[in-house]
Amino acid sequence: MAELFYCTEQTALGKLFLVAENDILRAVCFEEIPSKFACAIARKTPLLQQASQQIEEYLQGKRKSFSLPIALQGTDFQQKVWHELLNIPYGETRSYKQIAEKIGCPKGYRAVGMANNKNPIAIIVPCHRVIGQNKNLVGYAGGIDIKEKLLKLEEKYAKS
Repeated sequence: MAELFYCTEQTALGKLFLVAENDILRAVCFEEIPSKFACAIARKTPLLQQASQQIEEYLQGKRKSFSLPIALQGTDFQQKVWHELLNIPYGETRSYKQIAEKIGCPKGYRAVGMANNKNPIAIIVPCHRVIGQNKNLVGYAGGIDIKEKLLKLEEKYAKS
């Protein structure tokens, strides 16, 4: 039987909610725990502690990649998009169109945007690295200001 746990972390970006199911990270959210995890128990498990620590290291510029067991649940299309996001190197960006082309759906850039919006594991699955074709920052679950902070953070530490 699956056990769901969550913790709330105060970060430089504001409050983050982390959710784990057994020993797999299922969500990192900015605003609140998704309703599908409403039955989660407030407890900072070893995995949630590790996730919190890795996110804090990332926000301090000490970590450029994450080593956490994650589970991405969504449609086949969403899964393709989210897995492609994991291939975007730290400090780099891709356009929605580039992601659409990479997953074999060249005209699906709006659908890529919708999949980004549904990304359950913010920061770790780096949807913040996806920008508009004209380099504009568009759409982010945590808000454009947080997207900009994450991109500037990565730009600052990418060469170190």
